Amino acid sequence: MELPIATRLLKKLQPSQTNILIILSLIVGLATGLGSVGFIKLIQYCNHLFFGLTDQILTEGLGELKIKWWLPLIPMVGGLLVGPIVYKYASEAKGHGVPEVMNAVARLGGIIRPRVAAAKTVASAICIGSGGSAGREGPIVQIGSAVGSTIGQWFRMSGDRVKILVGCGAAAGISSVFNAPIAGVLFSLEIILGDFAITTFSPVILSSVIASVVSRSLLGDHPAFAVPPYSLISAWEIGFYVVLGTVMGVLGMTFTRVLSLFEDIFDNLKLAPVLRPALGGVLLGIIAMFYPQILADGYDTIRLTLYGQIGVGLLVILIVMKLAATSLTLGSGNSGGIFAPSLFMGAVGGGAFGVLVNYLFPSITAAPGAYALVGMAGMIAAATHAPITALLIIFEMTSDYRIILPLMVTVVFAALVARRLFPESIYTVKLARRGIDIRGGKDINILKSHKVAEVMDDKFEKISASATLHDIFERVEHSSDSYFVVIDNNNHIRGVFSFQDLRSLLSQHTLDYLVIAEDLVREDICVLNYDDDLEQAFKMFGLKDLRLIPVVNEYDKNTVIGVLRKEDLIDFYNRRLIETLRR
Repeated sequence: MELPIATRLLKKLQPSQTNILIILSLIVGLATGLGSVGFIKLIQYCNHLFFGLTDQILTEGLGELKIKWWLPLIPMVGGLLVGPIVYKYASEAKGHGVPEVMNAVARLGGIIRPRVAAAKTVASAICIGSGGSAGREGPIVQIGSAVGSTIGQWFRMSGDRVKILVGCGAAAGISSVFNAPIAGVLFSLEIILGDFAITTFSPVILSSVIASVVSRSLLGDHPAFAVPPYSLISAWEIGFYVVLGTVMGVLGMTFTRVLSLFEDIFDNLKLAPVLRPALGGVLLGIIAMFYPQILADGYDTIRLTLYGQIGVGLLVILIVMKLAATSLTLGSGNSGGIFAPSLFMGAVGGGAFGVLVNYLFPSITAAPGAYALVGMAGMIAAATHAPITALLIIFEMTSDYRIILPLMVTVVFAALVARRLFPESIYTVKLARRGIDIRGGKDINILKSHKVAEVMDDKFEKISASATLHDIFERVEHSSDSYFVVIDNNNHIRGVFSFQDLRSLLSQHTLDYLVIAEDLVREDICVLNYDDDLEQAFKMFGLKDLRLIPVVNEYDKNTVIGVLRKEDLIDFYNRRLIETLRR
């Protein structure tokens, strides 16, 4: 019986799951863009409320701001207000927030409580507005991620799609707060999701674009930092940027370790948790009495450094003071991000380094401001272990392509040195202390504790290497598998081919008896041992973009005893994850 016209029309208009995901990603981008604008305005309001001064006067502090004995009381009051929010209402709002988002993606199916967005907005605005040494990006990433998670839950999306929407919110947050849409996308894919698949890539890009359009429309289209025209003066300068990358690697590692240390110190204090942010605020205020530049995000001090307007002695001191100030702020349980402090320390550290090399080699080096600019990227790469994000965020924040070569060299060496000295990034160290090892959006500890033999399938499609194309088509037609293992007469593996590899041959009937299975296999054969752990398997799937890997016996690398499918590995991981969380 033919369906009515109206019914057929409704069926045609009914969007697919992919189209729904695209629509929701646009909504997430719009909501996060508006949220970031409101968040920035709320910070400004809190700043005026607490200080009665503009951000410029407060953070510039090069002699214009007189030391006031009551200054420590301001961040203390901010801490007293933040404490109940993060310890009583939403504990996820404590600290810089990104680790909680990573944990939600890797272990909780992307589920973030809706209240987290409200708690993080208010707590971070109070913290930064009262002078807390923290940035906007961590809060807005967590806020956007909470928005994406909430929207995904409202529309009853699957766990994988909720995770993508969380990534959309993270990308939109970075895009809107830094006016850096490309960096927002890479931040989300590189750090939050650990997934560069096209199904993930597309909605994340759309969210980032929409959020950037919203923020540019309401806040103006201009780079975060206007910098002088710096460029590479001489090829010999590359060596100095290698050294700068090494220095930033050490400084980034130090920042990660010191912040982690302060978190432990405050957690072990015999003091009511709700009062710890206030204690951190008092200690921060004492430092600010002498070095007010360390208050809040310090963007104006960064701008002065980029123009070479701060003396080298003060630059060196500010490295240590900002490190202590940020560790006191976030370690005590206040709420804020680490990007702005990283930019600050990278700028003043790079600026000091630039003064030194410019003094020693004036004819072949750029002005100190160039090294300050590159140092910002190096510090972010070292702290986050995400060199691509660091490179792009500085490039987009300054809109200056001429310094791209030094940026590339510095971020690579900074990330390599930092990772060599300490394996955890500033985002993962907090999780590692809780026994959670997240890489590529998965809890590696669960994968490490299980073997390939537990998940592999010993019933799989094997095709003889001498089978003709005609025989192969017959086998494929009656099989539900998409991948096929090719073996020779000795039962040794020759390779793997997929149904996709056959598509171009479907209409080539003249080749039915000319092409054999061995002609179809891929040259690079990847295999797993049956006693390899699942972390190794997960890495191989990611590096080679595979869907199926043959499994061999440890004592006979040529004989296939089973296959491991990517979807089986993911299903096994999800089941074990649920069991772990229920304990």
